[in-house]
Amino acid sequence: MPQPTDEEVVETAAEAAEGLIFARFKQSRVKDFDVTVTFEDGVLDVDVYINAPDDADDAEAVAEEAALTAQEAVDELFAAADEE
Repeated sequence: MPQPTDEEVVETAAEAAEGLIFARFKQSRVKDFDVTVTFEDGVLDVDVYINAPDDADDAEAVAEEAALTAQEAVDELFAAADEE
């Protein structure tokens, strides 16, 4: 299998981060969130912001976890491409 395109990498990372956010918080509790993903020259950058006022302390931890989950999802995407 060929290596994933930049677009596939970005989509995979964003979907993984968003999935984790809503696995941890009910959508109604999140006032706003932003997942910014860039993939340039083989470098992945993931930035996650969550505005969940009732759980402000948890929101920061979940944002960090979402960014790590996005990175792991991209690692798995490349590993699957290498296996084929």
